[in-house]
Amino acid sequence: MSKPTLFSTLVAVSLLGSCASAPQGITLVVSDKVQPVLIRNPQNRFLEVKLEAASETGVHVQSLEFSLEGTERIEDIESMEVYSGETLFGTAAAPAAKVEFRGEQKLQKGANSFWLSCRLKPDAALSRGVTARLVSVKSSGGELRPPPDAKPVRHRIGIALRRHDDDNVHTYRIPALATGPDGTLYSVYDMRRRKSRDLQEDIDIGLSRSTDAGVNWEPVRVIMDMGEFNGKPQEENGVSDPGIVIDQKTGEIFVFAVWMWGKPGKHQWNDDGSEPGFEIGRSAQLMMVKSRDKGLTWSKPENLTRKLKRAAWWLLAPAPQQGINLPDGTLVLPAQGRDEKGVPFATIMVSRDHGANWTVGEPAFSGGNECQAVQLLDGSIMLNMRNDHERYRAVFVTSDLGKTWREHETNRKTLIEPNCNGSICRVDWKRGAETRHLLLFANPHSQKARTHHTVQVSFDEGKTWPGKNHLLLDEGRGRGYPSLSRIGEDHVGIVYEGSQADVVFEKIALEELVNR
Repeated sequence: MSKPTLFSTLVAVSLLGSCASAPQGITLVVSDKVQPVLIRNPQNRFLEVKLEAASETGVHVQSLEFSLEGTERIEDIESMEVYSGETLFGTAAAPAAKVEFRGEQKLQKGANSFWLSCRLKPDAALSRGVTARLVSVKSSGGELRPPPDAKPVRHRIGIALRRHDDDNVHTYRIPALATGPDGTLYSVYDMRRRKSRDLQEDIDIGLSRSTDAGVNWEPVRVIMDMGEFNGKPQEENGVSDPGIVIDQKTGEIFVFAVWMWGKPGKHQWNDDGSEPGFEIGRSAQLMMVKSRDKGLTWSKPENLTRKLKRAAWWLLAPAPQQGINLPDGTLVLPAQGRDEKGVPFATIMVSRDHGANWTVGEPAFSGGNECQAVQLLDGSIMLNMRNDHERYRAVFVTSDLGKTWREHETNRKTLIEPNCNGSICRVDWKRGAETRHLLLFANPHSQKARTHHTVQVSFDEGKTWPGKNHLLLDEGRGRGYPSLSRIGEDHVGIVYEGSQADVVFEKIALEELVNR
């Protein structure tokens, strides 16, 4: 894998200072990490220039020059800046083929970092990218240049769909993405109003909606808010972890979430944060809202706990992902819970009557929870699961809608993870007379931390995932939780919790994934 979109670029040059006040010399290190640049972000810091001084040199940096060669459309950029810490170096510049920032800053002993940043125009195209490379650093001690063959990274353009403090909400988390029959995109997520923490807290379910394939997104709608039910404050009526499924025949949208009442300081996955039985205030509740007008208005929350949860189970909740439609109209939603021993499990919920009634399958795997379902070519359903035992995904298959399960050949040994939600979806891609049957999988591709947010492709029903078809979107640390959904014939969309925003949206051409 030698393509620059797959790796960060790190180059170092050591030069002696050319004046008497810099006898120890200066080392130039340029770091260009793979990460998107995002519409709506006031800053996108994506290229670091580090000057390491072995001693107090007395040298002053006087200018940094960059080339934007490789940027598909420079007009996508509104402005460019260089920062040293939180301080601007020089002044913001209009984008051009070459941009020079002039200023005056004394180098301190140790590392001195300068960051190139850009602000994108609202109409910057999601199909394009920004590329920049350092040309030179001029200082009172001489000029420093990186190697001429250093390869810059192409930074994909995306959207900061939700940012910290948007609409006075502290943190947005746990996004899921779905596509309606008319192509409308729906992203649901936690609106964590006071803090970033999980339940129990003041959390509502929000919705972002796009009718133009993700180019523009409408203002947030709050679609599930349990208010101050039975006299408890908002922070003791939190609702979280939305799962969404859209009936592709009727257009009706169903969103499920888990509600906790009372139990401050508890969490539904730990100890008695949720308990056996059905009682509100003891067991966490499975809630549902629905829309019949493309997400414009929503029903009041309906409590399905007594209908679907087994009394012995400690918890039943949706898995925060998109559900699927089978060819016969059956709706399948990934689900999770805690069994009669309190151990996490993953399964599916199924409706054969367009969402009027639902049934819950048997646990597929004990010790896993957040999951995603996908139908294979033979009609069976694969469940890809977060695995609490080791840092590989658990994968099971059912041929009877969750009544029985069998291990997939890749179970707990092929797809790595840092213990985090992932996303898998089927794409049957027509190219002329040929149809390519693809499975796409996204997660933080690491066994150590939620970094290296990556999309992978399988051409053989999930048996193998060729390394050459890995697309790295963001190597920085985020919270993960990706969700993939089809956009038109030739693209997929993804939302995920990346390093650059609470919820990032990107649009990816299938051609880019398949022909690498």
